[in-house]
Amino acid sequence: MEPSVARYDERLTAPRSWWGIAALISLAGGLMLLPLGALPLLGGLIGAGALAAAGVSSYGSARVRVVADSLVAGDARIPVSALGEAEVLDREETIAWRLHKADPRAFMLLRSYVPTALRVPVTDPDDPTPYLYLSTRDPRGLLEALNAVRTGSAGSADTA
Repeated sequence: MEPSVARYDERLTAPRSWWGIAALISLAGGLMLLPLGALPLLGGLIGAGALAAAGVSSYGSARVRVVADSLVAGDARIPVSALGEAEVLDREETIAWRLHKADPRAFMLLRSYVPTALRVPVTDPDDPTPYLYLSTRDPRGLLEALNAVRTGSAGSADTA
């Protein structure tokens, strides 16, 4: 039996500017403790920097993958057979589905810094989730991977 190869794999990393903000938070943490001396300054710098970096890193660690016969988005794992025909969303549609078109029951792997997304209806009658909203930098690549699983194509393509 062959190990399952990812047909699509994308990590929704945080933008570089967020790391700059984390560095500024670290600096602010050190400066707040400056009146107490050099050691508290260093402790505040390291502590605030570690907390800010952990926050940015955890938020930017979300992954969207198509592995074997499943779509894995963040903590959710859904068989492709339970999904309908996906819709690629451009910038305007992405914003509309985040705001006034959004359904509170939907599963949304939303990253505001990613300008495009894929909306995938859930066709399983036992699942109350109407659709999946997945932020992705390559919505067409994700759509092709889902279609390849549906049609049973053997080709695998990794996308970063």
